[in-house]
Amino acid sequence: MKFSAKYWIPGACVGTLAATEVLLRLIFGLGNPVLVQADAQMGYRFQPNQKIFRFGRRIEYNQYSMRSEPINPQSPLGTLRIVMTGDSVLNGGNPTDQKETISELFETKIKSSNPRVEVLNASAGSWGIGNHLGYLREFGTFNSDAVILQIGTHDLTQPTSTSDRVGTDPNYPTSPPLFAVQEAWTRYAFPRLANSLNLNPPAPEVQPLNPENAEGQFEQNMQKLKAIASLVRAEKIPLFVLYTPDRSDLIPQPKVPPYQPEFLQLLKSLQIPVVDTHQAWSTSPQKTIETYFRDNVHLSVAGNQAAANLLFEALCPTKQLPDC
Repeated sequence: MKFSAKYWIPGACVGTLAATEVLLRLIFGLGNPVLVQADAQMGYRFQPNQKIFRFGRRIEYNQYSMRSEPINPQSPLGTLRIVMTGDSVLNGGNPTDQKETISELFETKIKSSNPRVEVLNASAGSWGIGNHLGYLREFGTFNSDAVILQIGTHDLTQPTSTSDRVGTDPNYPTSPPLFAVQEAWTRYAFPRLANSLNLNPPAPEVQPLNPENAEGQFEQNMQKLKAIASLVRAEKIPLFVLYTPDRSDLIPQPKVPPYQPEFLQLLKSLQIPVVDTHQAWSTSPQKTIETYFRDNVHLSVAGNQAAANLLFEALCPTKQLPDC
């Protein structure tokens, strides 16, 4: 029995779309993005209780919007609990599997000597120091034994991020799309096609902060850092900083990032120990450093492991972190 083109062509199109939809969901995890919500204290955070697979990688957020497994609000007796806060460097994003984030790799290192440990990851892309403060003000320190702030070069003069993009930017969705095909087109395929064909209107030129504005923003951020120190020390627990550089701070030649000396001097005056990956990696071969980054800001899995190793070596054998 033969079917006319007016029947089999639409049927073939529908079948192809249905098969593509299933493949995009099963293989790539499209149609089920990580969801975000606005928050008055910290601008935005990930919606609680998400467990998804994207591009073959596991991504999980617990009931407190941490990229960590669900936790008891009170630390279990005899468990070493560490809270880390940070931006997309600590979070890892879609390209990083849950077990390959800095926090998980650091936890694995500690478990070699202390199996009862939790390293919690409170982070989100584009969070600044003010966003870290907002998170700790809203949720506290979870009866932890220590807090570690991941702060990068770009964070020193970054304003506190707001909720403006939540629900409007495709990268900050508040609800899943109807179809995986829809997400593949609107979030990935069309933007790349439009860029390659020069269909996008010229983006407004981003003007760097002038020295006066940068200085003012840096001072504001340092005031927020002091507020974090006061909040954490009121809980009578130690505070540490993991400082992460941009790739351009190290390649082609190591250089001193803007405001880094003033930042480190403030940490010294506040008696906040710092694990300085910029200093540690400045003596490494360039080819090794190149493996630590997947772009100018974000670390690769090798970079996450190197940062986790530095944290362990700085805090555990020296007993700066008790029970490590």
